[in-house]
Amino acid sequence: MWARIPAVLLAVVVLVPSAPAQQPISSFERGRALDMLSMISNDVKKHYYDPKFHGVDFEAKVAEAKQQIETSTSFNMAMSHIAAALDTLSDSHTFFLPPQHAYRHTYGMLYQIVGDRCFVTQVRSQSDAAAKGVKPGDEILGINGYAVNRDDLWKLQYIFSALRPQPGLRLTLQDPTGAQRQVDIAAKFRDTKRVTDLTGAGGASDIWDLVRQEETEDHLTRARFLEYGDKVTVIKVPEFKFTALEVESMLSKAHNHDNLILDLRGNPGGAVDTLKYLVGGMFDKEIKIADRVGRKNSKPEVAKPMHNPYLGKLIVLVDARSASCAEVFARIIQLEKRGVVMGDKTEGAVMEARHYEERAGTDTIVFYGASITEWDLIMTDGKSLEHSGVTPDELVLPSANAIANGKDPVLAHAVESLGVKITAEEAGKAFPYEWPPE
Repeated sequence: MWARIPAVLLAVVVLVPSAPAQQPISSFERGRALDMLSMISNDVKKHYYDPKFHGVDFEAKVAEAKQQIETSTSFNMAMSHIAAALDTLSDSHTFFLPPQHAYRHTYGMLYQIVGDRCFVTQVRSQSDAAAKGVKPGDEILGINGYAVNRDDLWKLQYIFSALRPQPGLRLTLQDPTGAQRQVDIAAKFRDTKRVTDLTGAGGASDIWDLVRQEETEDHLTRARFLEYGDKVTVIKVPEFKFTALEVESMLSKAHNHDNLILDLRGNPGGAVDTLKYLVGGMFDKEIKIADRVGRKNSKPEVAKPMHNPYLGKLIVLVDARSASCAEVFARIIQLEKRGVVMGDKTEGAVMEARHYEERAGTDTIVFYGASITEWDLIMTDGKSLEHSGVTPDELVLPSANAIANGKDPVLAHAVESLGVKITAEEAGKAFPYEWPPE
């Protein structure tokens, strides 16, 4: 996530470059892209946790990116060359944060890995994807000619959403009956302001638009709760973004029940402090999370017990989109034999990084930056979860038919294992997906 803009910068105007069409790059934009490459590469060389870059000749990769930018035909392509230089480190938490585009962009559908296959999970009504007959439960075999697999899906999503948003996607699909088809879906673009005024002067409302966006984000990433009689509490935690008081309040809802299900499916991680609070809320003793191995030293990350921890039976649900802090939490529960982890193998994206924000311009400013790993995390079993993830104690996957019919057999299985009978249909209605505004 981008860091909030400091108050001192509220007196400037922020330029938000780029447009949906791949317009020819100007000499000014090319120079700006080269400056960005220089700044970002210097940040990586200064802060990356491994000064040897895993044996990668990072200087050579940066030089190659410079040559490619000098011949790039569009600004978005130039941004892609910066991203590609960082990608050579093969580090889940080290990546380029390009300037924000002057438009909002959506393909009208969501998709994710389930096991070793990729499925459409949500389709927005009135989108072109819906009009073309794309449905939840469709398996995606290819996107724009690229094969889809667990290791590379996140790269495709990063490219098509952040780096080079496309006017459309060509999907190779297979429905639950096994029938295959090819579908071209158009993206929806909504222009936003090319220049955003954050001063508030002259009645400018742009700053309040940002406030409303943040309020919407807070709503969509709130914790949600469900009770099944007096036996089971289910808490869906969409991100690790909560304060100690918020975590304590969250867990207080579980104290009247002997069983707790923490649903971390789709949780991309977040703040290490929230991880500490949630771990501390599950144990009555101090728990070592991991050793943080940095450029110069190593030190332990420890969670202290909460004042009134929850000590009942615990089940943690994860899937292929559970990443970072969500994976660490699940692995701690396994290593400490505190509960049972169910669902799908997690993403394997576990490092500790910091976002470095850079800016270009004076009167008008372009914000960009990079996420750079500063610490590797070595769990108490002596292993890192990076590129390996967490294998659940019980592998429970939804079928194509279950996804197509809005069923959630994973949550249903977890609840039933705690002595409460519910159907997969009922479980599928527990936490309905909420689309963000377009």
